[in-house]
Amino acid sequence: MPTAHIDNNLNCIQGQWSAGLSTETFDVFNPASGDVLARVQLASAGDVDAAVESAAAAFVEWRRTPAQNRIQFLFKFRALLEEHADSIARICTMENGKTFAESRAEITRGIENVEVACGIPTLMQGYNLEDVASGLDEMMIRQPLGVTAAIVPFNFPAMIPLWFLPYAIACGNTFVLKPSERVPLTSRYLVELLHQTGLPNGVVNMVTGGREAVDALLQHPKVRAISFVGSTPVARHIYTEGAKYGKRVQCQGGAKNFVVVMPDADIEMSAKIISDSAFGCAGQRCLAVSGAIAVGGAGTVFTDAIAGLASNLRVGNGLEDGVQMGPVISPASRSRIEHLIGKGLDSGASAVLDGRGQGGAFLKPTILSGLEEDGELMRTEIFGPVLAIQEVATLDEAIAMISRSAYGNQASIFTASGAAARKFRYEAPCGNIGVNIGVAAPMAYFPFSGWKDSFLGVMHGQGRDGVEFYTDKKVVVERWPKEWSRKF
Repeated sequence: MPTAHIDNNLNCIQGQWSAGLSTETFDVFNPASGDVLARVQLASAGDVDAAVESAAAAFVEWRRTPAQNRIQFLFKFRALLEEHADSIARICTMENGKTFAESRAEITRGIENVEVACGIPTLMQGYNLEDVASGLDEMMIRQPLGVTAAIVPFNFPAMIPLWFLPYAIACGNTFVLKPSERVPLTSRYLVELLHQTGLPNGVVNMVTGGREAVDALLQHPKVRAISFVGSTPVARHIYTEGAKYGKRVQCQGGAKNFVVVMPDADIEMSAKIISDSAFGCAGQRCLAVSGAIAVGGAGTVFTDAIAGLASNLRVGNGLEDGVQMGPVISPASRSRIEHLIGKGLDSGASAVLDGRGQGGAFLKPTILSGLEEDGELMRTEIFGPVLAIQEVATLDEAIAMISRSAYGNQASIFTASGAAARKFRYEAPCGNIGVNIGVAAPMAYFPFSGWKDSFLGVMHGQGRDGVEFYTDKKVVVERWPKEWSRKF
């Protein structure tokens, strides 16, 4: 396993690790302890160009490698991920802050995508029809795009790169990974494991950088497609700039996720699941519940139940036994979240639980009630362990509240009524819907959906959508006149 302190050679180009050319540096911190894990020399536009050129050169042979041969590297990669899962999880927890169990679960979800991508010989198949006209046959085939890239966030350092990378290379593309400069060590480990499979140099490259590296990828003429996960403002920048330079772009943006608790719900079970959703990973996930809507008198009993659970969560270093919630990513993020909580309280909300005042990067779970629906906290993605509880009279009112949100990533309902569940599934304007599930995270063979300001693009990540995104369709129309065959 790599040591805790890793040097700044965090760009992988043509299979070789090196420092960036820029003089700009960034310290990678352990959010729980404040220790510096690595000092990263950020990638420059020149580093990005070298990575893209490496990928472009590797594409010539990689796209000619049969799909059945390409996936052999992914089979080996899957085995290495399983073998080294605990080591990856430890690094993930050290640089991100989440608990070891959460990091381990994240790796499992990433491995699922590797497994699905191993089915590329079937998933990438086209279709054909003989005699579209007399003696005329037509077929559609899929071909790789070329150089592809992914810009991924800090909150899931192991899983989110694997939403994209396995599909891209299985389809015959080459790849440049740009992890968040806050958490590059997990990505480095993943790329090192990939190269242990014997994957040809240049097929997968990595650059660790900030805005300069992102813009260089967006503007590079040899990058055909960009995948992104992060905040909506950055998603808009990447989508706009990528389209400007003629790239295929998919951008998973921010979220404001709601869960509806009906009067007939099993309150004890619902509160437990919703607590895990709201406060797991310290609320730093795009599918975390940040708003609970209690319907028809369920408010008091639900509030009491979830407050009891949340108040007893053990917060601390995610590598310590028994810790149930780690810190947020940084003291600056903690200060931002505390400021938003204060604004909510100043606007008239009540604190059922107030998790402020812990110091460092730590917050405890916070539950607010009585927030104004059009207030800042109901519109803002807080990205921390903060849950707002609202009360309404009917399911129609709850769905209307969800509909007024600018976001549409996920929403869930807790109920014993099939009719209520179907109505919610049918009408709630979100891309991922949960019924008696707090986090509607799609399995790898389904698209990771998202609507409204939560997604910009057409094809989502994972499964068949991933194959569609990473391939071009080519239609071939053939005729072989009989008289030509007589010449041979």
